Parts: sequence; structure tokens; C-alpha cells
Amino acid sequence: MEHRVSLEKQSRTRLLLFHFSVSIALLLVGMLISVKWGQAQVSWRTLFEALTYQAQDKTHLYIQTLRLPRTLTACIVGILLALAGLLTQLATKNPLASPHIFGINAGASLAVVFGLLLADLSLFGSMLLAFVGAAGGALLVWSLTGGGGKQYVRLALAGITVHFLLSSLTEGIIIMNQYSTESMIFWLVGSVSQAGWPEVRMILPFFIGGLIVLVFMIPSFRLLLLDDEIAAGLGQRVAIVRAVSLLLVIILAGSSVAICGPIGFVCLIVPHIARALVGSRLTVLIPLTGLLGGVLLVYADLLSRMIAFPFESPVGIMTAAIGGPFFIYLARKKGGAKQQ
Repeated sequence: MEHRVSLEKQSRTRLLLFHFSVSIALLLVGMLISVKWGQAQVSWRTLFEALTYQAQDKTHLYIQTLRLPRTLTACIVGILLALAGLLTQLATKNPLASPHIFGINAGASLAVVFGLLLADLSLFGSMLLAFVGAAGGALLVWSLTGGGGKQYVRLALAGITVHFLLSSLTEGIIIMNQYSTESMIFWLVGSVSQAGWPEVRMILPFFIGGLIVLVFMIPSFRLLLLDDEIAAGLGQRVAIVRAVSLLLVIILAGSSVAICGPIGFVCLIVPHIARALVGSRLTVLIPLTGLLGGVLLVYADLLSRMIAFPFESPVGIMTAAIGGPFFIYLARKKGGAKQQ
């Protein structure tokens, strides 16, 4: 019996190592191809020279100042959005919840666009407005559902309603303002094309700080897997853990929106894929979710540049094309399960 248990444990460990190894390999390969791909074709040798030397070569500078920060931004934002989605689902106990569906992304977008049209905002100012808008969007959806996280369809409908309402206001502001630019409209769909080193430096503290808080909060987040009554019976303050979780979601998603716009569905798709691969054990689910989020957004950005080459489409269109059908599938699945 003990031998059988040991074999099963070894098998699970090997499977986990396989999932993480493949995810890391996919991420690294995708980032290399992303840095290499573009209108100016470069060889692999030139690429590695550009990454390792500081030569004042035009191609090297192009790679170092444009392609590399864009790829790093896609990776970081993908990780942040995926983790924000996982935390939203944990905090609300709702598999359909995500910052995009929950009104957080739309609220952040509205606040940033409104601020940009009123004044010449810095990156830090945009970040602060994104946090305020994200919190406002989340509170609006939560109030419409009466705080009922398990009401899957009701939360989804309220979230979609608020999302379209706030998105319509944002688009109306842009359309009616004569100073709106093509880059702002591109950003509104979700794009990493304008990301440079200033954007990387701005989002990096939120990325590192968010990951540190996330790691230290894993024992507390386990409470969110229990029924509230059971956790309360054990003397645990679930409401505080849930509030901290949602605050972290606002920081992770808000910082991403401030840099790249409201990129949708990464936060919904990735947690479900990771959970299907490794289960609900948070010590492995959280890191794999982050890795897969980086993988998805890096490859989505790469595809958005390849499909209509030499032109490109916003990465948000690619993630929506993937995530839209996935969301419909989840909604039908959960709705059918509830009726049964």
C-alpha cells in the first residue's frame, strides 16, 4: 500500500515538473521569437548580439529600445492579469469572475481616458487613476449582485452590463474629443505596441510587490477555498482575506490597464487552464497560472503582428477571439450545472 502511494506521489511530481518545464520553455521561446519578429528582419546571431552587447548599431538599438521592452511588457502584463483573474475567482467563489467581467478593467480604462483628456498625465498619474477606476467598477458590480459571489449568472450579467456601460462612456469620450489620437483608440482595445522602457520601469514595482504579497498570503488564501461558515467556525476572518484579495486584484489589474489598456479574457481563461492541469493546490496553481498568463499574452501579441504582416492588430482582439467562445462555454456549463 505504501509503495503504491509512493509511486502515485512520484507520478504527480513528474507531471507537475512536466507542466512547469513546458510552460517555461514555451514562454522563453515565445519571447525570443517575439523579439526577433518584425518588419526589420534580423538573424539569430544579430539578435543575441543585440541582447548581450551595447553596440551602437541601428538594428541593436531597435531591438533593445522597441522589441525587448514590448515583449517584457507582454510577459509581465500577462502574468499580472492571469493572477488577478485567479484571485477574483477565489475571492468571489465564482468561476465566471474576472477583472474584465467584474468591471475592474472597464472602470480603470474610463478613469485613465478621462484623466488623459483633461490633463497631460504622467505614467504614475495614469496608474493612480486606473486604481481608482478599477475600485469603482468593482464596487458597482458587487453592489448590483448584492455581494453574492456564488450567483454565477447574476454576477456575469451584472459584470457584462457594467462593462458595456463604462466602455460605452469611455468610447463616447474619445469619439467626441477632437484631441483623441489613433494610439489612444488602439490602447482602448488593448495593446502593448506602445510599451517602452518607461512603461516597464513603471509596472515592475507593482509586479514584484504583487508577487511578494501573493506568496506570503497563500496560507490565508486557502481559507477562500472553504465555505464561509466553516472558515468562520474555525475562527478565521474570511471577510478580511477577501478584502485583501480584491485590493490585490485592483492593483494587479489596474496597473496592467494603465500600461496596456483593457486586455480581456486572459484573466478568465488562464486560471481554468491551470486548474485543469494541476488542480486547486495553491502552491502550484498560483505559479503555473502566472506562467501560462505570460505565455498566452506573449503569443497573442506575436500572432497579432503576424496575421496581417506588415500591419498589426491590437493584442486585445486576439485575446477576445480566444476568450469569447471560452466564456460562453463556461457560462453554459455553470448555468446547466445550477439548473440540475
